[in-house]
Amino acid sequence: MANEFRPRQVGAANTLDWRVWLENKAGQPVSSWHDIPLFADESKTILNMVVEIPRWTNAKCEISKEDPLNPIKQDTKKGKLRFVRNCFPHHGYIWNYGAFPQTWEDPSATHPDTKAKGDNDPLDVCEIGEQVGYTGQIKQVKVLGVMALLDEGETDWKVIVVDINDPLAHKLNDIEDVERHLPGLVRATNEWFRIYKIPDGKPENQFAFSGEAKNKKYATEVIHECNEAWKRLVSGQADAGDVNIANTTVQGSKAFGAVQESSIPAAKAQPAAAIDPSISKWFFISSSSI
Repeated sequence: MANEFRPRQVGAANTLDWRVWLENKAGQPVSSWHDIPLFADESKTILNMVVEIPRWTNAKCEISKEDPLNPIKQDTKKGKLRFVRNCFPHHGYIWNYGAFPQTWEDPSATHPDTKAKGDNDPLDVCEIGEQVGYTGQIKQVKVLGVMALLDEGETDWKVIVVDINDPLAHKLNDIEDVERHLPGLVRATNEWFRIYKIPDGKPENQFAFSGEAKNKKYATEVIHECNEAWKRLVSGQADAGDVNIANTTVQGSKAFGAVQESSIPAAKAQPAAAIDPSISKWFFISSSSI
């Protein structure tokens, strides 16, 4: 599966025009959200993850909900590119960060445990293996656990996974294994999500379950729920709102074949633009703030 898709970069990273579409082996563009299978094997124990943000980088990139075939782009606010700040001792994102395709956190559904509605995005994924990924990479991963961030009143699940090719993958089978073999990473993940918005003048984020990471079984249930929600989305049973559900492979879906291949720009990668030096600044968040 990892070799069946490749990124199609258009423009220069760190600019407003930069996009990364995914294309199949024939060079045809596909949706990074709707056309990549969620499950990489029939037993459904190995999943496909779309890498949006490589570890140690700061640019806040994400699958576009609105654009045809959902390319990855850098998020903006008030017309300016968004970057996460470095909150000591963390630098940028501390995992390969991305999303599970063919999942959707339904904004009309209140989760019984978090008491909050979904955030209208695909499920977020934190891949904790040792290899730094790249934007548009498809990683095969296994699920270890999940945290439930409450972001501005919405449920924002953060699924913790590991690349199946990681040297430690055979030892990591549930969330307690992460603490055993990668001590401090679960705690650091909780801290990162709690404090990363503080440098921008926002309060710390809150969690359901008092910040506890739930186990693999719970995480798997969340994934299956969000996969079922996605099926309702692309079939037209759920209100898509501003979500672009055009796809090239999901036959019977409401927007199957709704995009002309010629409407997607050809690959034209350019060197990354320089990032403002201020993005490298370290912020020291006092213990009273967290």
